[in-house]
Amino acid sequence: MTVLAQLLAASDARRFDGAVLREGLQHPDPGVRRQATLAAGRIGDPAAVNLLVPVLADSTMVVRAAAAFALGLLKDTLAVDPLLATVRGRAPDQQDLPQLEAVTALAKIGRTAGARALTVILESASPGGDVPPAPSRALLEAWRLGRRAPIATLIRFADAPDALVRQRAVYSLARLRTPAAVPTLIAALQDRDPTVREAAARGITGSLVDSAKADRRALGARLQPLLQDREPHMRINALRAVASLRDTTLVGAVAPLASDADVGVAVQAETTLGAIGGTAAAQALQARLTSQVFALRRQALIGLAQADSAAGVAAAATAAGDPDWRWRSVAAEAYDAAGSRVRLEALLADPDGRVVARALQGLQRIVTDSGDAALSGRARELLAHADPAVRSVAADLLTRHPDLDDVDRLAQAYARAAGDPFDDARLSAVAALAAIARGGVAGRLRVANQFLARVPKADDYLVRRLAADTFPDAAEAWGVRGGGDADYRDVARRYLLPAISGRPAPQVTIDTDRGSLTVELLPGEAPLTVAAFLALVDRRFFDGFRWHRVVPNFVVQDGDPRGDGWGGPGFVLRDEVNPVRYETGTMGMALSGPDTGGSQYFITHSPQPHLDGIYTVFGRVVGDARVLQLIAQGDRIRSIHR
Repeated sequence: MTVLAQLLAASDARRFDGAVLREGLQHPDPGVRRQATLAAGRIGDPAAVNLLVPVLADSTMVVRAAAAFALGLLKDTLAVDPLLATVRGRAPDQQDLPQLEAVTALAKIGRTAGARALTVILESASPGGDVPPAPSRALLEAWRLGRRAPIATLIRFADAPDALVRQRAVYSLARLRTPAAVPTLIAALQDRDPTVREAAARGITGSLVDSAKADRRALGARLQPLLQDREPHMRINALRAVASLRDTTLVGAVAPLASDADVGVAVQAETTLGAIGGTAAAQALQARLTSQVFALRRQALIGLAQADSAAGVAAAATAAGDPDWRWRSVAAEAYDAAGSRVRLEALLADPDGRVVARALQGLQRIVTDSGDAALSGRARELLAHADPAVRSVAADLLTRHPDLDDVDRLAQAYARAAGDPFDDARLSAVAALAAIARGGVAGRLRVANQFLARVPKADDYLVRRLAADTFPDAAEAWGVRGGGDADYRDVARRYLLPAISGRPAPQVTIDTDRGSLTVELLPGEAPLTVAAFLALVDRRFFDGFRWHRVVPNFVVQDGDPRGDGWGGPGFVLRDEVNPVRYETGTMGMALSGPDTGGSQYFITHSPQPHLDGIYTVFGRVVGDARVLQLIAQGDRIRSIHR
């Protein structure tokens, strides 16, 4: 119990404690050893490499796998040879979890050494034969290598007899978005396996096709049959690809899908019509403005503003006068899509800060001249706004054009944010002050004298880290290390120890307007995250919330008490990245940057390998997951309970 609590504390503080880690890595219980390896990786200190490499030979498979995963988090090239030896040390038909995690770790390490090792693994297999597990995993992870990825090898495997091998090769090629892969991706759109077609459509864009000097019209002809595919996820991916082509001749094929029985397909069809634009698309979207489903009416309005700015602005005027703040916020989104600065500026006077924040974000996007005096002046006024999101965006606007005269205003905005329920306003104020400090000696001195010398050391780890990363005076004045106030011993006793002992995992039920989902939580993978989530569940924090973000064939997202994506629980969680993969129905912690978790979580519609090892996984849907595909943005969560 004690060593588990110490490991949690060290990991949460990102504090390398060699004695605690060694004790954990030498513990007789393999469950404790596994937690020690994960802690060593999460802490991120390269000194852990020498501790972890011997654990690749641990007597327990899950500990060896965790060691490989942790070495991938550290991204130190010193681990490349031991990881490659781990993969090559087993016969191809005996490759198991440690070898697969070692492959992923090599891809994460990347650089010349990691790329060379991954290529060695790939070249140990032949596309025409049985591809062993390690080379198959290497195909899936090759996208992480970026420009060092072995494109020619991936293209060869895209024709393999095995559908899983083809899908993984095509997935990496789609993520890499290289012109050389365009013919392969286009051919894969007609693959006999739906997962291969879906992966190919995911990576096709008009700009990529142009860079390869391919024929857009020919691609459109290939995509059009996929709009009728029986798999909703395929239709969604095909619609996204069509959107990137901006081909008005495809409106006739897209418009009927705005009435698709699958709400995700319908939302994506409206999005695609907006991207294509033109008279026919605008007419199709006009017809969708009467939908009784919030998500569909919302996207039709935004899409109309993209397709026909005048018609979109006119339609959004009704929403701008709606008593429900959500519709006024949608009006701001539509005005943003239409590029209507005048209408967005009018919404800056809205009584609801959520609407003001969205309007200010739109102005931030469409007013590209960072020296625009009127917008900068408005941003200075809004630094005193009651809403923290408004103050955050206002400070971000001032960061574009650092001005010595803004130091006092930003210092006051920082102080005003002390009681905020989330720390975005403080972070934005610090970023703006750092921009001024980087502008020269005068700026650095003024920030040091009028900000750092007058405010107490930040109690928020994220604020201290941002300050230390962006200007050196803050690192000296405040330091970087941060700890938590959590009772680590209690978390270890209530959640981590039972998980290690094999006791049943805690479960919660999410009751929604569309039905219920049962989620099994994973305290053995993310104990602090699970403990925080269950504490919120027990106080009925989530009851009555709405799914504020739904991206078709990607995620549904909840946990924001504000309902606009800015809100949180009043505390911040460190990431507890772990080896669990993002499959269909996986629950992860939403972030706005590293270590910014709180109450917002997401659940994946389908496998999302690019999220693996980046966002904390802390649960997964068990049993019937069909409800997940029915959820639309704006739908209500009636309750979440154990």
